[in-house]
Amino acid sequence: MNAPHNPPGILRDRLPDRHATHEVSNQGLPATDFNAFECDRVLRAAIEREAPWARVRCAALGRLVGNEEIQEHARLANRLTPEARTHDCLGHRVDWVDCHPSWHALMRTAWSHEVHALAWNGHGPRGHVARAALSCLWNQIEQGTGCATGMAYAAFAGFEREPALAIWADRVRGTRYSADRREVGDKGAAVVGYALAEKQAGSDLARLQTTARESHTADYHGAPAHWYELTGHKWFCSLPQADGFFTLARAEAGLTCFFLPRTLPDGGFNRFFLQRLKDKCGNRSNATAEVEFSGTWAIRVGEEGRGLHEVLSQVHLLRLDLAMASVGLMRQALTLALRQATTRRAFGTTLAERPVMKAVLADLAVEVEAATLMGLRVARATDLLESSEHERQLARLATPAAKYFNCSRAPAVVFETLQCLGGNGYVEEHPMARLFRESPVNSVWGGSANMMCLDVRRVIAGGGRAIEALFDEVTPLLGQDARFDALVQACERSIRLARHDEFHARALTEAVARTLQAAELLRHSPTEVADLFLDTRAAGQIGAWGSQFGSPGHLDGAGGVQPAQAEIILRRAVVV
Repeated sequence: MNAPHNPPGILRDRLPDRHATHEVSNQGLPATDFNAFECDRVLRAAIEREAPWARVRCAALGRLVGNEEIQEHARLANRLTPEARTHDCLGHRVDWVDCHPSWHALMRTAWSHEVHALAWNGHGPRGHVARAALSCLWNQIEQGTGCATGMAYAAFAGFEREPALAIWADRVRGTRYSADRREVGDKGAAVVGYALAEKQAGSDLARLQTTARESHTADYHGAPAHWYELTGHKWFCSLPQADGFFTLARAEAGLTCFFLPRTLPDGGFNRFFLQRLKDKCGNRSNATAEVEFSGTWAIRVGEEGRGLHEVLSQVHLLRLDLAMASVGLMRQALTLALRQATTRRAFGTTLAERPVMKAVLADLAVEVEAATLMGLRVARATDLLESSEHERQLARLATPAAKYFNCSRAPAVVFETLQCLGGNGYVEEHPMARLFRESPVNSVWGGSANMMCLDVRRVIAGGGRAIEALFDEVTPLLGQDARFDALVQACERSIRLARHDEFHARALTEAVARTLQAAELLRHSPTEVADLFLDTRAAGQIGAWGSQFGSPGHLDGAGGVQPAQAEIILRRAVVV
């Protein structure tokens, strides 16, 4: 016989309160009820310098980062993931993806705040800087929908140059998101995906096997469009429920860019066959699929044989977005770590007051500040591409360098911030676990790490104008700090080595990134931040810098993070 649940009499009276063990104390507070823009001194100062007109928009989005309802939407969208629906109950092809209502709520919010289109909607100067700030903030909310906003941002450049796609240029800037499958002319806003890579090629786009057969020229929303039939398989199609896709296929004259609308002008659905969704380790709210084209209608973008040229103009914007998305991810991770460390106690003080934790947090804060400033510098160069040869050449070099470095540093930053939370950061109820799984994705999307380094080397090897732009950028700062001068000299050596040997491509790219970061810190950050960066990351110090955040600059403890320095840096970084 089972014992009674509540023992009677005196025995029950002598038992301790059965709820006493459930009292919660000394847990770090959640990161809620704050404005991520107003609390971010680096981002706020950049907007005040470059695009003061955007401050109200940035502050409005920043409020949502700390909003509990929005955070719950992010949790649900990643727990209740997209489902592929290839057929209906009668066997008809559907080829659609069902997403949780929280995904759609996040998409509506992002679109209404112009996260995808602020740069293109003509609100004021330095639109790409303002839009980069929004991307940074949005990726502190949810990164899967951040992929959608980034692709829409990049897609506008492809639509703008193709007269047949003028209606898409208009709709991709729209702010009224809807998830239904209607023809683009009937929608207030369009969502755009990309289907470029194939199973046999990956980043080597020249080896693509999808073919394109010219069909006819027909009017499309008031402009003549060159229609082709596509046949092939795409290994990674991001956002397969989008309204349309940029893709590449091999036409008679060579690799060509195409745009594929999901719904055709007559209202019928294009032949776009969903094979399966990828089961990704992170980025789980965002569907990624394998798809088949078989007699699929698509509009040619640009000339036949110029496909890579057409795509590269969009890829530049996508890489800028990924660099800033990784900044947002790192900043969110740092915020979670700071909130934990300043509100949880151990050994008689808050965690943040313990010297070893203080060193770690300050080091992380400097890394995030450097990444933020480099990404925003690339955004400024993007704003000035058409008006300044210096900025155009700098963007050619700095964009892949920033994409490589920011996206590669994100997993290291998130790993260390997770350590600040201990076991709490490794359970799915805490947003840190999602960030940890999310942190590698930007590095592989839009060209993996080695591809970015090869692009930097290609720019260096192709002529002196990009190199001149880099050194024109940093030369005015020479003579102020011997550590910075040594870093620039190390960058010069890396350029010489990498021009003749691909083996040095990664060292070159890191040297370019760290040089740009150091220059921006000297221009815009307090002395304490720049000092710590130069003490630990500049030439001559990198080899002595510990392999983990918060390590001393030298084995004897000299250099590196100093207590007084850390106090100032943390006051700058803490979200209140």
